[in-house]
Order: sequence, then C-alpha cells, then structure tokens
Amino acid sequence: MLKLQNSLFLLSLLCFFCVFIGDASVHEYNGEKFVSKGNAFVVHGGSEGIYSSFPDPHNVTAVGGDSYIRFEKISFRRPKEFANFSSQSIQAVVFEVEDRETIGGSAYGGQRAVCCTADLAKLGVCLEGEVIYRPSTENPTWPKVFGISFNGDEEVATLPSKSVQITKTGMYNLYFIHCDLNLRDLTVEGKTVWKNPTGYLPGRMAPLMNFYGFMSLAFVILGIFWFSQYARFWREVLPLQNCITLVITLGMLEMALWYFDYAEFNESGIRPVGITMWAVTFGTIKRTIARIIILMVSMGYGVVRPTLGGLTSKVIMLGATFFLASEVLELVENVGAVSDLSGKARLFLVLPVAISLLASLIFLSAMCHLCSLGTLSEFNAVCLL
Repeated sequence: MLKLQNSLFLLSLLCFFCVFIGDASVHEYNGEKFVSKGNAFVVHGGSEGIYSSFPDPHNVTAVGGDSYIRFEKISFRRPKEFANFSSQSIQAVVFEVEDRETIGGSAYGGQRAVCCTADLAKLGVCLEGEVIYRPSTENPTWPKVFGISFNGDEEVATLPSKSVQITKTGMYNLYFIHCDLNLRDLTVEGKTVWKNPTGYLPGRMAPLMNFYGFMSLAFVILGIFWFSQYARFWREVLPLQNCITLVITLGMLEMALWYFDYAEFNESGIRPVGITMWAVTFGTIKRTIARIIILMVSMGYGVVRPTLGGLTSKVIMLGATFFLASEVLELVENVGAVSDLSGKARLFLVLPVAISLLASLIFLSAMCHLCSLGTLSEFNAVCLL
C-alpha cells in the first residue's frame, strides 16, 4: 500500500509539472541556454512537419491560410560582465530535413563542423566564425539563415520580427547557433509561431483531428446500439457486460476529448493542457479495464467461475501497475507536446508498460498451467504467492 501511495504521489507531481511546461505550436523560449555541440553553441528551436501553401511572390508577410514560421520578439541576452565587446553573429537557421547536409562542412575531408574554421575560411567557402551552409539543390533560397550581433556594450540583441513562408511540404527544423566562445553564457527569449494552411496543429497531428472526429461518431453509434440491447435484456445482463458498458462509455468520452483537444489546439495555437490530461486519463482507464477484463475472462471469470477468489487482489495490483506506467507514458508524450520529434524519455517510459504486460502474461500462463494440472493444492499455492 505504501508503494502504491508513493506511485500516486509521483504521478500527481508529474501532472503538476506538465501543467507548467505545457507549450503550444507557439514555441516559447524562456531564457534557454546555448549548449556546446562540436565547435558551435546551439539551441534547438523546434521541429515540426509543415504542409506547403501556395507561393505568392507579392506576399511580403504571411497571413491566414499560409504556412509559415514567424519569429516574434526573439532576443539574446548576455551577462553584464561580458557586455564590453562587439560579438560575432548569432544566427537562426531554418532548414527542411532533406537539406540537413547543406549545414556544416569540413576541410580536406576532416571532422565535420558547423562553424567556419580557419582552414575553411582559407579555402574561401565561408567566413570564419559564421555558420557553414550551402544553397539547397532543389530550392536555392533555402536554408534560411539570418542573424544579429551585439554592438559595443549591449546586453540584449533583438532579432527583427519576420516570417518564413513554407512552399514545400516537409519536416522543418529551427536552430539558434553562434560560434563565439565569449558568448557561451548567452540565453534566448521570445517565441516562434509555426502554422499549417489549416491551422496550428503540427504536421503529424493534423490528420488526428479528423480521425478522432470519425471515431467519436463511431463510438456514439456503437453506444446507441449497445445501450439499446442493454436496456432490452437488462434482466439477463452478466457482470462482465457491465464492465464492457463502462469501457464503451470511457471510449466515447476519450474520443470526444481528443477531438476537442486537437480542435482547440488547431484553432488557437495553444494546447489545452486540462483537456489533454483528461483525455489521457480516460484513455488509460479504458485500456486498463479492457486488459483486466481480458485477464479475468482468460482465467474463467464469468464463464466457468463466479469469482476470482484469492486472485482478486493480484489482478487489481496488475491493473494498477499498468495504469500508473501507461498514465505516466501518455502524459509525457502528449501533455505539452509541440515538436514532431519524440523525446528520449519515451524510450525509458515504455519499459514499465511492457513489463506490466509481461507480468500479466506470466501470471495468466501460470494459471493456465495449473488449470491443466487440475490440482487444488497447486492452485492454492499460487494464490498465496
């Protein structure tokens, strides 16, 4: 019981944390520090799939219906004690994933570098201290690179607001990069707005809104049919059918909540954290109950056995373990998710879910083995484990 209370406390803490890190398709940077990568200092500004809009050469500023990445109030701040010199350029680099090889280079086949080195500068291919990039073979105007530098004793350098219009469907990446060792304590603030032609949903999430809309309708039709039959034969309803009714109800709520979640995100650009958390929770409860039903039916409950006897607590424990592991995984994956790239934490959070499912399979296999032996003593031995 103590372990279960600790797990619930950690889950509540994670939910509380997710509420405050919730972002949107509006990527916000609140004092993000640059991280050393090779010979460059980098901040990852975001990665999203964006569908193209029709190119309009007369359109200077992106408007509704266009696909764009808009920079708003992006500023770079350096410590006051290092604000006594003019710096090299701090650059924002926007590129499509197929053009990633156009960023960086190497001299004489050596180690690849992002920032221009003295050897590369001697070859005349770049300016020392700036980001190395070459025009894309398919679109010579890409990648988009623009920047700002500190002059004199300035503590803050602000990047002019601008929009990058997207005219090719693809996965786009944004990085803020500088090559000045004196700016290693630099931070970035502001936000970028990433928009598709139909709204603010990232590329991988855009089809999900229609999917959950159709699924909501399908669950409504299923629910009407099921509840009509449930009311018709209510005198003959089995306990397992009550559980199935609960699963269908939770499924209806889950699909509806996911649809409203994506619809709100698409409309405003701000992901509704509350709706997302409720959708995740209802979905996790539904999957937990469904797996418990499968486990109980496989053990003969409702078919050849009226109760589970001493195994009830163990089935509940397996269900609670799966719920906690799955809830944490879904919260980390969905609450506050903006970029189309999954975090590394997902790899580790999948393991508890897999282990809980494996434990259920082992438990079920042991029960099936005892049923084949048909000995009461061995059955009771398992119940006491």
